[in-house]
Amino acid sequence: MRLQVEVLADAREIGRRGADVVAGELLAGRLRVLGVATGSSPLQVYESLAARDLPGWDGVEVFALDEYVGLPAGDRASYADVVDREVRAPLGVDPARVHVPDGRADDLDAACDAYEQALVAAGGVDVQVLGIGATGHIGFNEPGSPFSSRTRVVELTPRTVADNARFFASADDVPRRAITQGIATIARARRHVLIARGEGKAEAVRAALEGEVAPDCPASALRTFEDVLVLLDPAAASLLTRSPARAVGAG
Repeated sequence: MRLQVEVLADAREIGRRGADVVAGELLAGRLRVLGVATGSSPLQVYESLAARDLPGWDGVEVFALDEYVGLPAGDRASYADVVDREVRAPLGVDPARVHVPDGRADDLDAACDAYEQALVAAGGVDVQVLGIGATGHIGFNEPGSPFSSRTRVVELTPRTVADNARFFASADDVPRRAITQGIATIARARRHVLIARGEGKAEAVRAALEGEVAPDCPASALRTFEDVLVLLDPAAASLLTRSPARAVGAG
């Protein structure tokens, strides 16, 4: 197991470093499946990748971590729309190779099962880009999520709803449920790049990297994954007591 923590000056540097990992795998022919997170933190990674005009994206499968339940098709706040706008179009990925959980399905449990099976059929994620919520969630795995969890429907905490209200006209418009890859699903990826920026993420980062490895902080599961790079700005790293830029183990 390898978990490396790096503190970088700003969002641009974080984006460049995250893009280095993804681009390196692509150019080496090892990137068949890219897992993408939405939210504000990973956007600079996708922007940096798009600026490099790399070849080979038309052969890459893209899988989103999660999707809101109940948003209409074409809603700009839906993750299907965000992934299309921020990832697929700038990188030139074949639309047929982009996968997002179906939050509008009549049978949500069947949609979750189908998404889990699609990930397996694709051969698993090679590089998974992650953010972290103020609650310590990865994907939409809120506190209490079992480390054995797979793709499923979840209830969002009031804090997550409040934090995501900035993407909607008001907090009342934020869906209260979502489909998310489970922690065990996320863990199957070969490499992970987690990005956190800002003072509002500092406590979640501290709990994930230095607290107990337990479902109370879902992101602490990262310390059981095989290969993780955590990229932080100084504000997000401000509560850490261990020296960054070195391996951090589960013990």
